[in-house]
Amino acid sequence: MPRFQHFARHATAGSALAALLIAGGCTKTAGGGDTPSTGNSAAQQVQATAGASGCTPEKYNGGVPKLDLKTATVGFAQSEKEANPFRITETQSIKEEAAKRGIKLITTNAQSDLNKEIADIQGMIAQGAKALIISPLNSEGLDPALKAAQDAKVPVMTIDRLLTTKTACKDYLGWIGSDFVVQGQRAADALMTATGDQGEVAILLGASGVNVTVDRTKGFKDQLAAKNSKLKVVAEQTGDFTREKGQKVTEQLISANPGITAIYAENDEMALGAVAALKGANKKPGDVKIVTIDGTKGAVQGILDGWIDGVIESNPRFGPLAFQALEDFYGGTGVAEKTIISDKEYTKENAKSELANAY
Repeated sequence: MPRFQHFARHATAGSALAALLIAGGCTKTAGGGDTPSTGNSAAQQVQATAGASGCTPEKYNGGVPKLDLKTATVGFAQSEKEANPFRITETQSIKEEAAKRGIKLITTNAQSDLNKEIADIQGMIAQGAKALIISPLNSEGLDPALKAAQDAKVPVMTIDRLLTTKTACKDYLGWIGSDFVVQGQRAADALMTATGDQGEVAILLGASGVNVTVDRTKGFKDQLAAKNSKLKVVAEQTGDFTREKGQKVTEQLISANPGITAIYAENDEMALGAVAALKGANKKPGDVKIVTIDGTKGAVQGILDGWIDGVIESNPRFGPLAFQALEDFYGGTGVAEKTIISDKEYTKENAKSELANAY
């Protein structure tokens, strides 16, 4: 698996993933491969699985009861308010798949408050949830909620952000998400192409304490170094994955660094905030090259409008894979430690035809 083997072990999702692929092996789906999907399907596609496989009720947390999901209640803990397309689509996907499978679902939203997410999870267990799907707010800090689930023998499947200090098939079943380091690498490649590999770059960082931010930053910077890029990172500041802060931070950065000719935004909402800031500074489309990560309709439309030069997808449609993981767990097939999904890329060449697949 050459894509992953050159990473060293670190306490981040992407680098931990690399070590797992080397030590535990990598399994690809039929029709998979190292090249991300560029087809018309909007559904998540499994690129590879990593680490230990076969987590079953007998192995999980000392053993948990088997059950039929159609007769049980499943809880979904959403971490952030559904004010951006990623979270809206993520929750919608979970709800639609539960309905499709005839599974009773209860949902909560932590509104970006870690203590509330802990209380939400504990509350769903108290309401009778027998299995949980969790989208963690942070990579650490959910210990009281995880302990409550362990004590109640309630399995926990995680999606999107990785619990970096916890153990699969003990603290949680497994994890489904993107390789965020590779996303950062691909963003670097796209920005080098868009700029002709020259100019000054500002990075709009995601939220602190989240493996997504750490990995997307690492992937981007490491790729610039690996390619001996002439791009120079002159500023970086957190925009907390929000459009409002992305705009405010961009206004500050272009004022303090008027030579900025490129922006790497670690999600689309911050990128769209950057576009608003550039418009306010009387910039024209293309004056400052922007590459971002997510795959929202607003960002892909930004490519068509000339303000954004590339979008690396991060697909939030977790419903089918998350519920299939629970089915595999209870059915005895078992759940892999990590399930890595493939992500497409939106460019000037395919933005028009792929806009319908954005979210």
